[in-house]
Amino acid sequence: MDQRDRIRVPLGFITGVYGIKGWFKIHSWTSPREAILAYQPWLLGDDRKPVKIVKGRSQGKTVVASLPGVENREQANSLVGLEIAIFRDQMPEAAENKYYWSDLQGLSVENKDGVDLGQIVKMMETGAHDVMVLSGGTTGGDRERLIPFIPGHFVVSVDLEAGKLIVDWQPDYLE
Repeated sequence: MDQRDRIRVPLGFITGVYGIKGWFKIHSWTSPREAILAYQPWLLGDDRKPVKIVKGRSQGKTVVASLPGVENREQANSLVGLEIAIFRDQMPEAAENKYYWSDLQGLSVENKDGVDLGQIVKMMETGAHDVMVLSGGTTGGDRERLIPFIPGHFVVSVDLEAGKLIVDWQPDYLE
């Protein structure tokens, strides 16, 4: 088993209650957002107790679900703010040249000349394309830096086993 397999991967969090029968609203980071319902069991909050949903569905621009033993609005309200996560090995293998954000986080980033640009601390979506948020590196200390994640253009190679990503990006672009 790969070391990454037992890593917790956040998929979203519970944002509020829905109705009076114990249902709750979910902010999902999956694409499409209702895909969060397919990953079972969930690891909820800090205690990471595995739990399977009873029912779930898209509801307008959000996703709603119910859990065993959560039968009223007050019980659902006690879940608000809890993170929803799974283990990495619950996710299907990514397609060739496709990557889960959770696999990219923590990679060191160098440019084609071998200059250390930092480490990916998080990824974000801008609408046009995904963006890597870097910290550290020999060129910038603790300041966060943004580099577009565009394979074949700025991203030259990704080596998950080596923990390294190579970009076509100059250090002075970061200033």
